[in-house]
Amino acid sequence: MTDPRQPPRGRGTGSRPDPRYASVQRESFDDGWTPEEAPVAIATEVMVDRSRTIISENDSPDLPFNRSLNPYRGCEHGCIYCYARPSHAWLDLSPGLDFESRLFHKPAAPELLRAALAGRHYRCEPIAIGVNTDAYQPIERRYGTTRAVIELLAESRHPFSLITKSSLVERDIDLLAPLARERLVEVAISLTTLDRAIARSLEPRAAAPQRRLTTIARLTAAGIPTRVMVAPVIPGLTDHELEAILAAARQAGAWAADYALLRLPYEVEGLFEEWLAQHQPLRAAKVMALLRASRGGKSYDSRFGQRLRGSGVLAELLQRRFSVALRRLAFPGIPTLDCGRFQPPNNSPQLDLF
Repeated sequence: MTDPRQPPRGRGTGSRPDPRYASVQRESFDDGWTPEEAPVAIATEVMVDRSRTIISENDSPDLPFNRSLNPYRGCEHGCIYCYARPSHAWLDLSPGLDFESRLFHKPAAPELLRAALAGRHYRCEPIAIGVNTDAYQPIERRYGTTRAVIELLAESRHPFSLITKSSLVERDIDLLAPLARERLVEVAISLTTLDRAIARSLEPRAAAPQRRLTTIARLTAAGIPTRVMVAPVIPGLTDHELEAILAAARQAGAWAADYALLRLPYEVEGLFEEWLAQHQPLRAAKVMALLRASRGGKSYDSRFGQRLRGSGVLAELLQRRFSVALRRLAFPGIPTLDCGRFQPPNNSPQLDLF
């Protein structure tokens, strides 16, 4: 079992906790023999996801979308706090190191999406891309699944949104800019901290904070409505940066902003506490105490209306600070995406007669 205290180079964790559905659970034990050698890099393994559907639906009242699409499972960015890590347990893989090094791509995504959009009973609603795992993570350079999906949505004039912490989204400005003029796309850039030292260990393979600000500037310069997502806000570690992040994003040209409080479902709690012990030992107890004070005494509250914002005095103060900064910085807002331009794709091998 890899030593969690020394993550391999470029990884968020060195720990491989057993998936919660495994028939046997293992427990690591420190016997005092700490490896002296520097941990070696671990190569990324990419496998094929053979899902038969591509669009996921939800009825969550605290989410701004009902439909989502994820071209990949797992995420090479390795963000230690990622709420999607527990989803790897469904594959009998660890939410720890496996989540960021054993990935799945969906080569059939464009064909599955075409079939769905061409369905007789399909009704157009905006699709959120990359809300579970980043659609522009490093392996997108090799596989190009996200770009293929966007090309189909562009062909169908179907509205969609993207969320990413990667500058690779700039590659697709040629597709996104014309769609933006028709109110068919918006992009959200996730920005957790402006502190490069914290970001390097917190989000080891994501773009540097200042590089993400450059991405916001380039997207908005191309006329693409761009939102900054201050997410997650980590009490006692990054929460003091809220106003500075919003100001930097607004200066870069962001049209809108939102935030979310740190979420630690299932195995993420243990992984995050390991990370705190290694990288922020003097703040670890304070961070967890403040988080629990914002979660009704628990590390995580999954109830709608609570999971994204939290509750209690600290959570209310965070909401007030965000609202004041939003007004002071005068974010103009993003127009509603237009569903009226949708044209179902031709799913027939034969040409239309007329």
